[in-house]
Amino acid sequence: MLIDMSTSRPAAPAATAAPRRTHDDAPDTASRFARLVALEEGPERDAVRDEIVTAWLPMAHRIAGRFRDRGESLEDLRQVAALGLVKAVDRFDPERGAFESYAVPTITGEIKRHFRDRMWALRVPRRVQELRNKVRVARRELAQSPGAPEPSVADIAAHTGLTEDEVTAGLEALESFSTLSLDAEAPSGDDGYSLADTLGAADSSFDVVVDRESAKEGLRRLPERERAILYMRFFEDMTQSRIADRLGISQMHVSRLISRSCERVRQEALR
Repeated sequence: MLIDMSTSRPAAPAATAAPRRTHDDAPDTASRFARLVALEEGPERDAVRDEIVTAWLPMAHRIAGRFRDRGESLEDLRQVAALGLVKAVDRFDPERGAFESYAVPTITGEIKRHFRDRMWALRVPRRVQELRNKVRVARRELAQSPGAPEPSVADIAAHTGLTEDEVTAGLEALESFSTLSLDAEAPSGDDGYSLADTLGAADSSFDVVVDRESAKEGLRRLPERERAILYMRFFEDMTQSRIADRLGISQMHVSRLISRSCERVRQEALR
């Protein structure tokens, strides 16, 4: 007698991959993107584009919220995120995957560029900003061990592969993200002085030196009598009448000689 050895248990269902989790603010806009690609430039295409941007705007705001409390208002961050969203919509190709996968790094990158390019109180070169980021990460990694001392410049250089000069530049850039008002009290004590009080002022004597050197050659070329008249008028503070009496000429003549001599010296200085 033949015996059926097969079991009567039902076959287990085939395993299926779990669907990819999406956020609550990730709407289904595949049909609108397909329509957007098919439309020519014009009012209808602009309207579809605006619908897509509006639908995804909550996601852009959520990404902006990750960067709050970093010195920039949330409203400004949302504006930057919205700009990144618009760029993502304009550049997205529906045939290359889901929009969310493309939009998230695009929006995040736009916000990071905003911090990098707009939020520095002192504008520093891009390379120095990159050094700052490397140094900041290295300091955090080296200080993770309990009881670890503050890493030195040499420690950071060895950890990052940078030179000590580059590490020093990165450390200095760490202090450039924010500034201190000149009205702030000077750290030297309780004397009430502000940082502005410690700044020097332009020395007016430098202008005198420049003017004197500029006029020197022109004065040297004047006739001896005219040099004497200028010396008596401007260095001995004599009046034109006294100069005229000393030289035996009229006051009007002295006035003309002074005017002519000054004009000659001025022209020499301006050459």
